[in-house]
Amino acid sequence: MVKLESLKKSSQFKKVLKEKKVHTEYFSIFASKNFYIPKHKTNLLISFVMKKKIGNAVKRNKIKRKLKAIVQNLLKKRGAINRDYTYIVFGKSNAFTEKNNVLMPAMIKCFNKIK
Repeated sequence: MVKLESLKKSSQFKKVLKEKKVHTEYFSIFASKNFYIPKHKTNLLISFVMKKKIGNAVKRNKIKRKLKAIVQNLLKKRGAINRDYTYIVFGKSNAFTEKNNVLMPAMIKCFNKIK
Protein backbone atom coordinates (compact mmCIF):
# COMPACT_ATOMS: atom_id res chain seq x y z
CA MET A 1 0.00 0.00 0.00
CA VAL A 2 1.21 3.49 -0.82
CA LYS A 3 1.60 5.87 2.07
CA LEU A 4 1.72 9.64 1.85
CA GLU A 5 4.95 11.12 3.17
CA SER A 6 5.14 14.82 3.91
CA LEU A 7 8.04 17.18 3.31
CA LYS A 8 9.73 18.33 6.50
CA LYS A 9 12.29 21.04 5.74
CA SER A 10 11.88 24.55 4.40
CA SER A 11 14.54 23.94 1.75
CA GLN A 12 12.50 21.02 0.36
CA PHE A 13 9.42 23.22 0.06
CA LYS A 14 11.41 25.97 -1.68
CA LYS A 15 12.77 23.55 -4.29
CA VAL A 16 9.32 22.24 -5.16
CA LEU A 17 7.76 25.72 -5.34
CA LYS A 18 10.25 26.77 -8.05
CA GLU A 19 9.24 24.02 -10.50
CA LYS A 20 5.94 23.13 -12.25
CA LYS A 21 2.65 24.75 -11.18
CA VAL A 22 -1.00 24.00 -11.94
CA HIS A 23 -3.86 26.09 -10.53
CA THR A 24 -7.61 25.53 -10.21
CA GLU A 25 -10.29 27.35 -8.28
CA TYR A 26 -10.15 24.67 -5.54
CA PHE A 27 -6.41 24.08 -5.12
CA SER A 28 -2.94 24.66 -6.58
CA ILE A 29 -0.44 21.88 -7.18
CA PHE A 30 3.31 22.42 -7.31
CA ALA A 31 5.54 19.58 -8.51
CA SER A 32 9.21 18.82 -8.88
CA LYS A 33 11.16 15.72 -9.92
CA ASN A 34 12.11 13.68 -6.85
CA PHE A 35 15.25 15.19 -5.33
CA TYR A 36 14.62 13.62 -1.94
CA ILE A 37 14.36 9.86 -1.45
CA PRO A 38 11.33 8.72 0.61
CA LYS A 39 11.77 6.32 3.54
CA HIS A 40 10.13 3.53 1.55
CA LYS A 41 10.15 3.21 -2.24
CA THR A 42 6.37 2.90 -2.33
CA ASN A 43 5.75 6.19 -0.51
CA LEU A 44 4.51 9.28 -2.33
CA LEU A 45 6.10 12.59 -1.32
CA ILE A 46 3.20 15.03 -1.01
CA SER A 47 2.38 17.84 1.42
CA PHE A 48 -0.95 19.56 1.95
CA VAL A 49 -0.76 23.23 2.91
CA MET A 50 -3.47 25.71 3.95
CA LYS A 51 -3.14 29.42 4.53
CA LYS A 52 -4.55 30.88 7.72
CA LYS A 53 -6.64 33.31 5.65
CA ILE A 54 -8.90 30.38 4.69
CA GLY A 55 -10.51 30.23 8.10
CA ASN A 56 -10.26 28.53 11.44
CA ALA A 57 -8.45 25.24 12.09
CA VAL A 58 -11.61 23.17 11.66
CA LYS A 59 -12.19 24.49 8.14
CA ARG A 60 -8.52 24.12 7.13
CA ASN A 61 -8.33 20.55 8.44
CA LYS A 62 -11.55 19.58 6.67
CA ILE A 63 -10.11 20.77 3.35
CA LYS A 64 -6.88 18.85 4.02
CA ARG A 65 -8.83 15.67 4.78
CA LYS A 66 -10.87 16.02 1.58
CA LEU A 67 -7.79 16.51 -0.59
CA LYS A 68 -5.92 13.64 1.09
CA ALA A 69 -8.87 11.31 0.53
CA ILE A 70 -8.96 12.20 -3.16
CA VAL A 71 -5.22 11.55 -3.53
CA GLN A 72 -5.61 8.19 -1.75
CA ASN A 73 -8.37 7.23 -4.22
CA LEU A 74 -6.22 8.29 -7.17
CA LEU A 75 -3.31 6.19 -5.91
CA LYS A 76 -5.52 3.10 -6.11
CA LYS A 77 -5.89 3.76 -9.84
CA ARG A 78 -2.67 2.83 -11.63
CA GLY A 79 -1.00 5.68 -13.46
CA ALA A 80 -3.20 8.48 -12.11
CA ILE A 81 -0.34 10.03 -10.11
CA ASN A 82 3.30 9.95 -11.18
CA ARG A 83 5.41 8.86 -8.21
CA ASP A 84 8.59 10.31 -9.74
CA TYR A 85 7.50 13.74 -8.53
CA THR A 86 7.32 15.50 -5.19
CA TYR A 87 4.08 17.47 -4.75
CA ILE A 88 2.74 20.32 -2.66
CA VAL A 89 -1.02 20.91 -2.70
CA PHE A 90 -2.28 24.33 -1.56
CA GLY A 91 -5.96 24.15 -0.68
CA LYS A 92 -8.30 27.06 -1.33
CA SER A 93 -11.48 28.04 0.51
CA ASN A 94 -13.72 26.97 -2.42
CA ALA A 95 -12.78 23.33 -1.73
CA PHE A 96 -14.58 23.49 1.63
CA THR A 97 -18.08 23.68 0.14
CA GLU A 98 -17.53 21.44 -2.90
CA LYS A 99 -18.26 17.70 -2.95
CA ASN A 100 -15.59 15.11 -3.71
CA ASN A 101 -17.23 14.21 -7.04
CA VAL A 102 -16.46 17.77 -8.24
CA LEU A 103 -12.94 17.91 -6.79
CA MET A 104 -11.86 14.49 -8.14
CA PRO A 105 -11.97 15.36 -11.90
CA ALA A 106 -10.18 18.66 -11.22
CA MET A 107 -7.44 16.79 -9.35
CA ILE A 108 -7.09 14.19 -12.13
CA LYS A 109 -6.80 16.93 -14.76
CA CYS A 110 -4.08 18.71 -12.74
CA PHE A 111 -2.00 15.58 -12.19
CA ASN A 112 -2.26 14.76 -15.91
CA LYS A 113 -0.96 18.24 -16.82
CA ILE A 114 2.10 17.69 -14.61
CA LYS A 115 3.10 14.37 -16.23
